[in-house]
Amino acid sequence: MRKVPLLVAGLGVCIVATILGFRVASKGFSKPENDGKSSRQLSAGQNASPADRQIISAQSLIEQSPSDPRGFNLLSAAFMQKARETGDFGLNAKAEAALKHSFELKADDYDALKLRAKLLLTYHRFSEALEVAKRAQTVRPQDHDVYGALTDAQVELGDYEAAVEATQKMVDLRPDTASYARVSYLRYLYGDTQGAVVAMREAAEAASPQDPESVAWCRVQLGKELINAGQLSDAEREFDRALYFFPDYHAALAAKAQARFAAGDLKQAVDFYERAQQRVPLPDYSMALGDLYTKLGREREARKQYELVEFIENAGAIQGTYSRQLALFWANHDQRLDEALSIAEKERRSRWDIYTCDLLAWCLYKKGRLNEAKMSIDEALQLGSSDPLLFFHSGMIANARGDHRLAAQHLKKALAINPSFDILQADVAKRTLESLR
Repeated sequence: MRKVPLLVAGLGVCIVATILGFRVASKGFSKPENDGKSSRQLSAGQNASPADRQIISAQSLIEQSPSDPRGFNLLSAAFMQKARETGDFGLNAKAEAALKHSFELKADDYDALKLRAKLLLTYHRFSEALEVAKRAQTVRPQDHDVYGALTDAQVELGDYEAAVEATQKMVDLRPDTASYARVSYLRYLYGDTQGAVVAMREAAEAASPQDPESVAWCRVQLGKELINAGQLSDAEREFDRALYFFPDYHAALAAKAQARFAAGDLKQAVDFYERAQQRVPLPDYSMALGDLYTKLGREREARKQYELVEFIENAGAIQGTYSRQLALFWANHDQRLDEALSIAEKERRSRWDIYTCDLLAWCLYKKGRLNEAKMSIDEALQLGSSDPLLFFHSGMIANARGDHRLAAQHLKKALAINPSFDILQADVAKRTLESLR
């Protein structure tokens, strides 16, 4: 595999860490082996997913050895996998209950500790996840899997230098789907679009066909990277592949909707978002549907979707999972701006990642606090990411501050990366850019 530098200019560290050279041997990893399930368990239910079969296997192990934490660990991992397959994140509560049993049986069980870090990530409790992952790392520093949790927590908290180091270690130990996917995302964050595509293609090719959700997830992510690279038809083919491997996968349906919207096919975009929402009622899908209905002049249907956004968000707010999306939704629609800013400021006190900085900048802009918005959006752009939304926000802030040259530059860049980066905000970018000519 050819080596491509991460381009970490400005970090002040010599991570010539070639994230995807990442010093890996080409294809030098082993394929997943048979996990030991019996043929009876594997055939239990013709339509059983890998997670379903793992749940059966775990329950059988618990019955045979109720005092062994391994069965509860397997069950916890299976429930987390099932949550990913279905989008029913309430299953994570069952995963947590299984882990509790495991810790009761063996307080210092390593596998339970590692699973605990992953579970905390699903709850967006990133600082706690990082602490637990570090504890696991000290126990088994040669386990490549624990570096994935370290990377994820560090990225969400905005410690990108540490995330690069953790991912480098992960790839050094075992280059596989999980490590390649993190390589891809870090490349994306640093603005290396082509490198992100290459790494995610490696992740997709390395994914086991025995885990169709993993294959589909990789194909969706690859498609999104291809959109950033301006390869829309190739991106849509990846979304179709994802649906082939894992039919009715909600993330692939939503991605297909985005591709149809980019192609100007609003009817199909609505249809695919509706299918995704029927599978999993996520706030992102309701936001997109509401915006599509607004664009189509279907105001009554749009209002229903916007009301659903807040209902879903408020239901998830018990664990604080969706607060950032809700703040962005309010800011985009000029609603409840004081509350949106309060959420953004709260997030910013605990997280320093570029998307929290971006959210705060956007909320400050909407409140007319332009100098503070400028400082925050500059922080959001620090890595050189090619996310069009960041450049759109920067352009709008620059325009409001009277810096029309920078405004035009960044609005043009946002639209050049993806002319359909947002259902409604892309139109705002086009109108604003036109006014500057």
